[in-house]
Amino acid sequence: MPKPETISSAANPLLKDVRRAIARGGLTQEGYLVAETFHLLEEALRSGCAVKVVLCSESVQSAVESHVKRLAGMRVAVVADQLFPFISGTEASQGLIALVQPPIWNLPQLFRGRSLVVVLDGLQDPGNAGTIARAAEAFGATGIMFLKGTVSPFNPKALRAAAGSLFRVPFAYGLDSALARAALQQNKLDVYAGVPSSSRQPSKPLGDVDFSRRCAIVVGNEARGVSPQLRSAAIDISIPTSGVESLNAAVAAGILLYEARRQRSLHA
Repeated sequence: MPKPETISSAANPLLKDVRRAIARGGLTQEGYLVAETFHLLEEALRSGCAVKVVLCSESVQSAVESHVKRLAGMRVAVVADQLFPFISGTEASQGLIALVQPPIWNLPQLFRGRSLVVVLDGLQDPGNAGTIARAAEAFGATGIMFLKGTVSPFNPKALRAAAGSLFRVPFAYGLDSALARAALQQNKLDVYAGVPSSSRQPSKPLGDVDFSRRCAIVVGNEARGVSPQLRSAAIDISIPTSGVESLNAAVAAGILLYEARRQRSLHA
């Protein structure tokens, strides 16, 4: 590991670049993910993602060096404790930000094997998107589509909520609805759109859905639901509820993915 450098000015170009990336919810100017927390650093390394730079506060320098001391070519920058809140995207920062080379996937990788694809259609909350990505990995999804209008998979908050899953689960982003619909049809997936059980349109109860086939689960916008273009090509499904009209998008997606995993384990 090269000798750490010291950053003592808020005007430092690297700090300003990281701060801009966090503010706009995307990549740095050089195309790196902003992964904040020791856990995400460990997950990036475990997943084989290249960690290009580690920014750390003075107070955690020794802990960071113990994590990366055997890694060659990594740039470590030590930031004065009073400056670190200037760049941190969290209220209770751990004093570490890793800049990670994002994984590169192509669309066919989402459809490998007995496909189970999650389609995020206009989902805007990064915490929901990241939580769904984590559930997608936990329950065996083969890929995630982030359609136009959906929060970026590179959003630092989405990365934190995914807890490392976005380093490993294949995803495609920025797809328009027409391309997503065509890809799902071309790969012969059954497409299911999650809708509230209180929806005025008839829907198939979760217990009557066969997830053992190659399929996709569409999760819509938190307020408006699944877009008409995708919903017209899908079968509406709902989770029976009592006392509430609908569930949080991430909670609903987790239940649907769990049921898919349960059914698939019976047909393994």
